[in-house]
Amino acid sequence: MEIPLYEPKSSHSWLQRLHIDLPLLFGLLLLSCVAFVVLFSAGGQKIDIVLRQAGRLGLATGIMVAIAQIHPRHIRLYSPPLYLLGVVLLAAVHIFGETSLGATRWLNLGVVRFQPSEMVKLTMPMMIAWFLASQPMPPTLRHVSVAGILIIVPALLIAKQPDLGTAFLVFTSGWAVLFLSGLSWTTILVLAVLGGSLLPVLWHFMHGYQRDRVLMFLNPESDPLGRGYHIIQSKIAIGSGGVFGKGWLNGSQSHLDFLPEPSTDFVFAVLAEEFGLLGCLGLLAIYLFILARCFYIVVQTQDKYSRLLSGALTLTFFVYVFVNTGMVIGILPVVGVPLPLISYGGTSMVTLLAGFGMLMSIQTHRKFQPPLESQ
Repeated sequence: MEIPLYEPKSSHSWLQRLHIDLPLLFGLLLLSCVAFVVLFSAGGQKIDIVLRQAGRLGLATGIMVAIAQIHPRHIRLYSPPLYLLGVVLLAAVHIFGETSLGATRWLNLGVVRFQPSEMVKLTMPMMIAWFLASQPMPPTLRHVSVAGILIIVPALLIAKQPDLGTAFLVFTSGWAVLFLSGLSWTTILVLAVLGGSLLPVLWHFMHGYQRDRVLMFLNPESDPLGRGYHIIQSKIAIGSGGVFGKGWLNGSQSHLDFLPEPSTDFVFAVLAEEFGLLGCLGLLAIYLFILARCFYIVVQTQDKYSRLLSGALTLTFFVYVFVNTGMVIGILPVVGVPLPLISYGGTSMVTLLAGFGMLMSIQTHRKFQPPLESQ
């Protein structure tokens, strides 16, 4: 006999009707409050930077709520055309894009100026999940090869801009879907070896400043006042914070302009200097709470597409956090990846919250089985 589906009673039923996941929303808002506190200090104690960030947060939250209203089956339906649009826009960047500081990453459509690469951060896992969801699991070598091509083409177009940080994130988001599709460890090892064998080719095509970043990561002290300055000052800021920190607004590295990009790439170093080890652990605890809720949503999914997409979005968010904190403390090269929802800026925030909107859609649109006693 077919078991009827039901919607459980909840004190937060109005949030269910709005398709908002309360625990996830709570974690995101708590993270944003931390961002306002840190950015006020990192931005030179100017309230304008906080107000601009709040405005961007409001816009991004509106987009998140709007996407949460879209049923996952519609997200799945539009995955291929959105992916194709993203690739076309990436190609258009190389023809019509605007160049700034030696990089061509922006398209100006008159009414709006945006980076298509940010859009591809979402359309990439959507497309790979769409492709693999219709195939048997684990995917065959042929399906893995097709998925690999779908991943590599946009990643190369972004790397050519040049923007290795975003290219890495796009590649990771696609690879996360492949990983979650049930690849054997033998296949993963073979792919890792093949990827490693291509590193010399990648090194050959890298720009000079990109090679310098890798070399400085290995030995920043070789040029302490030049190319190694960023990471050395970041380590000084983090180390001087100690366990309890110097106190809010008392960070000397950022306020005396020793620390580069204190409100964007190196905002974690500002937090570490002013709030110390305890402040860093508190921030990481918030990230852990968000990730735990996201993984709970992944476990609760009821179809392959939703499981692959939600899992990839969750792993990509983790990579954001890991790469930024890793480069700030010196265990990874500096690649210009912002600290999620903490670093100043609106483009990355919109992309991240749009992804969380998809996670909320997947969670709140799912069907619920009745408890055992009612079956």
